[in-house]
Amino acid sequence: MANAVRKSKKILSTSSSREWEHPTDRAALDFLRSIPGLDSLLQTLMGGTTERSLRQVTLASAVRVTPISFGRIHRMVEESCTILNAKELPETFVSQNPFLNAGAVGVSKPFIVLNSALVQQCSDEELLAVVAHEVGHILSGHVLYKTLLSMLLRFSFSAFSIPLGQTAMLALVGALREWDRKSELTADRAGLLVVQEPMIAYSVLMKLAGGPFLQEMDIDEFFKQALEYEQGDSMKDSFLKLMNEFDATHPFPVTRLTQLKTWVDSGEYQRLLDGTYEQQSSSTFDSFAKATSSYKQDFSMSKDQLTSVVSSVLSQLEDTATKTKNSVQDWFTNSK
Repeated sequence: MANAVRKSKKILSTSSSREWEHPTDRAALDFLRSIPGLDSLLQTLMGGTTERSLRQVTLASAVRVTPISFGRIHRMVEESCTILNAKELPETFVSQNPFLNAGAVGVSKPFIVLNSALVQQCSDEELLAVVAHEVGHILSGHVLYKTLLSMLLRFSFSAFSIPLGQTAMLALVGALREWDRKSELTADRAGLLVVQEPMIAYSVLMKLAGGPFLQEMDIDEFFKQALEYEQGDSMKDSFLKLMNEFDATHPFPVTRLTQLKTWVDSGEYQRLLDGTYEQQSSSTFDSFAKATSSYKQDFSMSKDQLTSVVSSVLSQLEDTATKTKNSVQDWFTNSK
């Protein structure tokens, strides 16, 4: 597949998507993977039934991407997999749909579905960013847990008749939705690592917000809009933002724009392109500490009036995570 990549682009030599995963996404994934039997249970529930059904419906109602049909998109899938060091090409389809959207579907063998509106309204480089975004979801194993969230959303309605069931289910669903939104930030990073031009990734997000009229939009004005949303005018605005985001499946485009630019400005994006990889801990405690640290950093950089309160809470969480990790390590050491 290497021939599909232009010589000017860098191919990542790491074999792990953990290198570019958002800290809170990674922490949630580590926790979910630590639950004994959860992966196997979900694959058993979904792999032989729903996944097969979804693929059959897609096979019947969409057009499969091959070297002949939608050949340019097939080359994009090849390029994405080569740069991100994916072992195999995911099956990809184009579906007639007027909404700017795409998705990775399935569990044991996920496949990608691109809406026709994306194919029509995005430039080749923008569409490449979208394809790579979905490949990123697959490499990080997001599709399995997105399935879990979908199942819980359906189950939660029946839990309302159980004492304390509604509160517990809402808390769990809320936590998974927060992870789901953070998983999109991880996938955005994968998209950028493939196109290797931040302005292209930014323009995709602007199109998601304003449609295909790129010639009538200005990226600097969009960044100003993102800053205005981030700051807010009052504590009431802060709470309204929290309420609006609770039911959202994706972070708002301006939030994704800010997060992606922050990642680029931090030097982490360039570090990966330069081939400098860090040893990523597999410890759930370490992942949790990095996640709370990430939230803390986001809030410390924000001008939102609610952040001073949340930042203080996260500082305590970070300290608690560190102390808990040290206590457990001491216990294992002394018990030998």
